[in-house]
Amino acid sequence: MKESYGRFVVRKPGAPEVLEWIQEPLREIAANEVRIQNEAVGVDFIDTMIRSGQVPATLPTGIGYAGVGIVKATGADASGFANGDRVAYMYFVPGSYAEQRYVPVDRVFKLPNQSMAPDVAAGALFRGLTAWYLATRLHQFKPGDTALVHAAAGGVGLLLVQWLLSLGVQVVGTVATPEKAEILRQYGCKHAVVLPSEDFVAKVKEVSGDAGAAVVYDSVGEATFAGSLDSARKFGLIVSFGWPSGDPDLSLMTLRAKGSLFITRPTVTHYTGDSADFLEGARALFDLVGKGTLRVRVDDAYPLAKAAQAHSDIAARKTTGSVVLVA
Repeated sequence: MKESYGRFVVRKPGAPEVLEWIQEPLREIAANEVRIQNEAVGVDFIDTMIRSGQVPATLPTGIGYAGVGIVKATGADASGFANGDRVAYMYFVPGSYAEQRYVPVDRVFKLPNQSMAPDVAAGALFRGLTAWYLATRLHQFKPGDTALVHAAAGGVGLLLVQWLLSLGVQVVGTVATPEKAEILRQYGCKHAVVLPSEDFVAKVKEVSGDAGAAVVYDSVGEATFAGSLDSARKFGLIVSFGWPSGDPDLSLMTLRAKGSLFITRPTVTHYTGDSADFLEGARALFDLVGKGTLRVRVDDAYPLAKAAQAHSDIAARKTTGSVVLVA
């Protein structure tokens, strides 16, 4: 048996090239752990923020939270899993960019479809659980409500749009190119808006009968935030969960002036940090994937060794849908 495994670490924040490949010796497994040989790991925007220093981390740090692979060893208390099981995991200690991973058993989910392609499962996991809490935990939608989703052709965006559509929500999605608008339509969204040439505020008003959006999901930040406020209906909710274009400067008085709006900046770590919530979300996610209600788009699968290239392509907005590293 191989006595070590490779993994990426970040010793200092910076460009993608700071990702460093090291060898780590295998250790004795803890009683509550499962050791997993990664087949595919998700590349998520939060990974790029940790690597670049936009999100503080104790250095040196591993990178990546979620992956899919095969169980290779189980601790004495890790019941419910056996060697050879294909599992998904999401563990909020960075370190999934690796050949193997030790994960607490309560952060591991046995895939109901053991033949599901690992890249599809990995592409669904972190982003799909983000879409789960965004669609189901922040607001109780009524059929016919309107929602605005920025960056709607991205990994989270495509899954969130499909989840909202399954709830009977009218979705307006913004994208950066006409090509991405066509992709969005292929996934069921009738109202795609290409930025910056088209007016998403006007489109929301048109679709909602001038009422505005019940919820605005803004993962872009400063570049779209003023329009997001103008798109919300009275008492509407602004969900600010990403800010690659810069952190918006907001006066609370603006919320009053725009219609007594509500605003939240949520994180998946809070909504799935409890193991019961994680397992509930994973069951809901893979149930919808299994039924075909959610289609997972993985256009960009990189070898694990090309993690830096994946980060560069995400920063350059060259990717569509979910991005994964294949071990």
